[in-house]
Amino acid sequence: MQKYADYIEKIEIESLWSGRRHVVWELDRKVNILSGINGVGKSTILNKLVKSIGPTGDLTSNALKGVHITPYPADATHVRHDVIRSFDRPLLNADMLAEVGANLVTELDWQLFKLQRKYLDYQVNIGNRIINALQSGSPDAAARAQAISEPKRKFQDLIDDLFSDTGKKIIRSENEIRFTQIGETLYPYQLSSGEKQILAILLTVLIEDNRPYVLFMDEPEVSLHVEWQKRLVDLILELNENVQIILTTHSPAVVMNGWIDKITEVSDITDNE
Repeated sequence: MQKYADYIEKIEIESLWSGRRHVVWELDRKVNILSGINGVGKSTILNKLVKSIGPTGDLTSNALKGVHITPYPADATHVRHDVIRSFDRPLLNADMLAEVGANLVTELDWQLFKLQRKYLDYQVNIGNRIINALQSGSPDAAARAQAISEPKRKFQDLIDDLFSDTGKKIIRSENEIRFTQIGETLYPYQLSSGEKQILAILLTVLIEDNRPYVLFMDEPEVSLHVEWQKRLVDLILELNENVQIILTTHSPAVVMNGWIDKITEVSDITDNE
């Protein structure tokens, strides 16, 4: 039986680069922001963590040599997690293009395509839970059904608010995510890089369905304008209070809304053993 961690308590990397830089990082339950100059090892630390966990979240069989992850509770064998990368690079995999069509031309397009599939599954899941709640005969059945649907409504409201300057709104009657703008229907791949990025982040958070999990983000602010950078951490926690955020950043705006005490400098968690 798999036992999932609520969060990661500590990570230790015996050697960040060949024979150099022993890393020990005690993690906050909610927000962890790794900072430092280019080349100091921020992305390397994040990538070693993600690779050690592996795609299935197995903490026992995927562990990289020299990487030690301490989960909470200590006997957890798996951790739910997602990874957000920063750059909207061209999608070069010909097999992917053949599978989903030429309209998807960047890595963010491909990520959003996969998220759309998960979003459909999420909606089926909450739809079934709403039906069960309404059929339960409980006096609070309607309130319980509304509570189940609340995260999806909140997600839609947040996106509408973020995109309000350009007049884009989510079409709420559709199962997949589509937008309307001055009477025209837009698909996610027609958005700007920044809009795709914030949509991918918040959609990733939503479909985890309030479960405890770890969200790794490598410089997620790169495509976002400053006001969105300032709100990023708060928006994520608003959608799922059980998430643990581990991110790297160069941007001071990400920590402006009260998160400056969550910054860890790479130099503070490394030595040269």
